[in-house]
Amino acid sequence: MDNENIWQTPLLHVGNYTLVTSQLLTFIVMLVITYIAAKIINKVFHRLTHKDSSMTVAHLYIIGRFAQYSIYVVGFVLAVSALGIDMSKLALMASALGVGIGLGLQGIVNNFVSGLAILLERSLKVGDFIELDTGLTGEVIEIHMRATLIRTNDNVDILIPNAELTNGKVINWTLEESVRRFRIPFGVAYGSDKDVVKKAVLEAASSVRYTLDIEGREPIVWMTGFGDSSLNFTLGVWVTAEQVKRPTALTSDYLWAIDDALRKYKIEIPFPQRDLHIRSNSTQQPLEN
Repeated sequence: MDNENIWQTPLLHVGNYTLVTSQLLTFIVMLVITYIAAKIINKVFHRLTHKDSSMTVAHLYIIGRFAQYSIYVVGFVLAVSALGIDMSKLALMASALGVGIGLGLQGIVNNFVSGLAILLERSLKVGDFIELDTGLTGEVIEIHMRATLIRTNDNVDILIPNAELTNGKVINWTLEESVRRFRIPFGVAYGSDKDVVKKAVLEAASSVRYTLDIEGREPIVWMTGFGDSSLNFTLGVWVTAEQVKRPTALTSDYLWAIDDALRKYKIEIPFPQRDLHIRSNSTQQPLEN
């Protein structure tokens, strides 16, 4: 058998359609080329995000994702065309099977469409720090076709289905601006000089290296109430962008500085106090014989 006959060897015959060796090999090669091209595009855009560019990382990520999806779609269509299948008939068959397939893949399709909505709306971007209804906080690392990868400050990677992010409540700490204000509550003992408390806490805030102190965003101290055993205050402080994503460490740093400042000015930190009343019966009962 010569080479020409090998390439034209029938492998499958269905009705008027016959699949030959050359068509199958072409189909496989085009799928491989499509996969490699998509991976190359992904690496190219990944490298661009680590270089100085007039475009933001978020823009590059979105363009890279859509470029990947486009390559997959075009590559698949070309690969199917190489099989010699009439695309109009394929579309008709796909529409006929669409209802059945849709029911089985409803969740995947929903998450894929939600992922596209997230990329187009830019409601979430790579690098954003978000908080979910469950209290989970973390940084957006990647937005995949089915789910979004969130990395917590404990370096735990969590995949959140895209549909949950579009249908549920999500707090994006860094959507429009990368800086934000934190509120640090604390209390002092009754009888403390409030002006001295304010002075001490503002000094404590300025001693933390990432505190912003610019016009309109200065640290501020509010008196917020009378507690059972303390005067309650709150420190409002704006912080730099890199620290916004570390709320636990941030709170610890400010509480540490506040405690040092209150000790410096000999301001007492309260502790719960309870009065114990002992009731005794002064009338003694006579002993019975």
